[in-house]
Amino acid sequence: MKEGIHPEYHEITVIMTDGSQFTTRSTYGKAGDTLRLDVDPKSHPAWTGGGIKLVDSGGQVAKFNKRFERFGIK
Repeated sequence: MKEGIHPEYHEITVIMTDGSQFTTRSTYGKAGDTLRLDVDPKSHPAWTGGGIKLVDSGGQVAKFNKRFERFGIK
């Protein structure tokens, strides 16, 4: 590896949304810093299987459905 072009790799503490924490190595911040997560596998719908909510801003979904209703697309 070339010298002087890589970021410092050190230990940090990661705090999950439920308060649990673990130590890992990262290039984030400085040695000993804490990273608090807003979204993690314990709370995000992609991992928890939560329902998908479709937001129809500006009626785009309704416009699409109206345009293609004759094809049986819902």
